Amino acid sequence: MTQTLVSSHSKEVVIGFDRPFCVIGERINPTGRKRLAAEMAAGDYTTVEADTLAQVAAGAHMLDVNAGIPLADEPAILAETIKLVQSLVDVPLSIDSSIVEALERGLSVYQGKALVNSVTGEDERLEVVLPLVKKYGAAVVAISNDETGISEDPDVRFEVAKKIVQRAADYGIPAADVVVDPLVMPIGALGTAGAAAMRLIGRLRNELGVNTICGASNISFGLPNRHILNGTFLAMAAGAGMTSAIMNPLHAEEMTAIMAADVMTGVDANCARWIKKFREATPTTIRNGSGQDGSGERPRRDRRRRRS
Repeated sequence: MTQTLVSSHSKEVVIGFDRPFCVIGERINPTGRKRLAAEMAAGDYTTVEADTLAQVAAGAHMLDVNAGIPLADEPAILAETIKLVQSLVDVPLSIDSSIVEALERGLSVYQGKALVNSVTGEDERLEVVLPLVKKYGAAVVAISNDETGISEDPDVRFEVAKKIVQRAADYGIPAADVVVDPLVMPIGALGTAGAAAMRLIGRLRNELGVNTICGASNISFGLPNRHILNGTFLAMAAGAGMTSAIMNPLHAEEMTAIMAADVMTGVDANCARWIKKFREATPTTIRNGSGQDGSGERPRRDRRRRRS
């Protein structure tokens, strides 16, 4: 089984098919958050600190760190943010930037093995990002688009992912250190997006043998009741082979769906984490052959009458 190991200065996280679904907290990102962007640009990291602690407390296994603020010194802010976050929590980080200089600055101060977010299939991008990933011994997110843009055809996106995995190997980066983002489309705009994503995730697992990641909220963009849609998508995607997602761990519906998926895929052995999370505070003593789930009911069996 493919295993992608990332680490902080003191903690390792393994992303893999036989591991619990990896939740990567998305909130340290000023995109669309004017207040956070203004704070970070001014050197005020109050909200960053609060979001860091809240996401880990809510169950995030990793945190994504982005400092994409227009007209600001992104490399310096990203490096400062990474140092701060690593001083507060011990989870590994995903270093998120489209600017190569910012990625290198972040990697230069990072303690551990980071996840670089991201590289695309354009030749020019591959030639500058992959050597950086190799230099710092990092893992990398591979985005399934190239010079032609984002294809609606999942088979085209598969070929882009395959190209990135092969090119990474040329630089000495193993497939285990390439986590593919299949680019989940908004289902409100493209009705086949869900089915296409499941098909592509399955191919990436079974044919390329790589771990996968996505921006979980993309699927529900523009639709009401988004958290239920996101949670359902995440559970189905985990069943299809997806192993991680960048998401907001503060939404209980989505976190519960992921825990349920871990139960159904068998990675939560004996439902131990589910039971620990959801059993009643005062366990009911079960006697005389009654049910053992605290409900007082026996597990039901399929009883069919025999016809004479």
